[in-house]
Amino acid sequence: SDEVPKRKRKENEVEQEIEETPQEKKLRLAKLYLEQLREEEDKKVEDEAFESDLIAGRLKEDVLEQKGKLQRPLAGGLVAPDPIEIRLLRGHKLSVTCLCITPDEKHIFSASKDCSIIKWDVGSGKKVHKILGGRKGTEARHVGHTAHILCMAISSDGKYLATGDMNKLIMIWEAATCKHLYKFTGHKDAVSGLAFRRGTHDLYSASHDRSVKVWNVDENAYVETLFGHQDVITALDCLGRERCVTAGGRDRTLRVWKIAEETQLVFHGHEGSIDCVQLINEEHMVSGGDDGCLCVWSVGKKKPVSVVKQAHGVHGNAGLKEPCWVSSVAALHNSDTVASGSHNAMVQLWKCGQGFRGLDPLFTIPVTGFVNSLKFSTSGKFLVAGVGQEHRLGRWWRVKDAKNGLYIIPLKRQNREAETEQ
Repeated sequence: SDEVPKRKRKENEVEQEIEETPQEKKLRLAKLYLEQLREEEDKKVEDEAFESDLIAGRLKEDVLEQKGKLQRPLAGGLVAPDPIEIRLLRGHKLSVTCLCITPDEKHIFSASKDCSIIKWDVGSGKKVHKILGGRKGTEARHVGHTAHILCMAISSDGKYLATGDMNKLIMIWEAATCKHLYKFTGHKDAVSGLAFRRGTHDLYSASHDRSVKVWNVDENAYVETLFGHQDVITALDCLGRERCVTAGGRDRTLRVWKIAEETQLVFHGHEGSIDCVQLINEEHMVSGGDDGCLCVWSVGKKKPVSVVKQAHGVHGNAGLKEPCWVSSVAALHNSDTVASGSHNAMVQLWKCGQGFRGLDPLFTIPVTGFVNSLKFSTSGKFLVAGVGQEHRLGRWWRVKDAKNGLYIIPLKRQNREAETEQ
């Protein structure tokens, strides 16, 4: 019974074909062809529109980044890593004081109070190179540091590595080979902060002598010195603009230095020594100090736009409790994600609110010891913590259970959200 309608349908189709004259067939095919062309053209226009939207989006992002207003909402999608996935790299005999990640995220450099520098392979976790520290008094013949290294920086093209020590010295190395290139002298006390201006080989250094110096590494040359802090400078950071930010320890100020204009902006808000600072984007920064506060600042405001008191809790005996010092901060550039470290056995991740107002805790990562340095990889795929038994800047007390080394903390995301303008 099914076969009858099928046969009839076929007969009808044959009849239609017979009824169609060659002229009509040409017309029908021409219409089909035109329809196809129209569809292709529409698709092309759609693709072009999508492409131009992409370019426009990228340009908008670049403009926002230059203005210092780009805040990618990444924090909401972050998930706490499984403690098993956190890797510990050990190689330094004493506390790790500073670290930096190469722009291609394949290597990490770390330095320590044992005066040594280690280059690590991120993939395997193995040492690629170790520049040994020398004994005090062997400066003349030893290639390397003979005093505690306090700070380090790598240029944005990954060419130069700079390290600074308690002995007033800045050393410049070829990052690829760890070959020693130059030695910069000029600071009158410990070098505590270093940063390369992005896209250049201009190096900014900060010291306990209260000054900021500018160097041109390509030319192996000193450029200028800037003064303003009333106490030792403990940290320094910069991004792409010709300016840098410094933390002035017990003078309780942060300063943004406009290098070309030779002017400075002064910011107040901490109640104790400011020990660390990092730029989030060109217009916002995050700082921490021994008052236990974590502060987020906007360049346009003299006071912090958000403050978290006792960001890492308190320690000590009942009645004598003090806030845990915030010893390191890190920011995932142009995003809403910030991390802070102390000595309360955990690294804390934070989400900045809209327009950087408000800081909400995301999750904690177990890390025992003084977290002396924190750095996000450029892509935000991992966070590295430099940990020691002692604080980077002194020997006030020791965390005996701590292991001196680097913790590589993977950062997983649930989903990626669209960028927003602040």
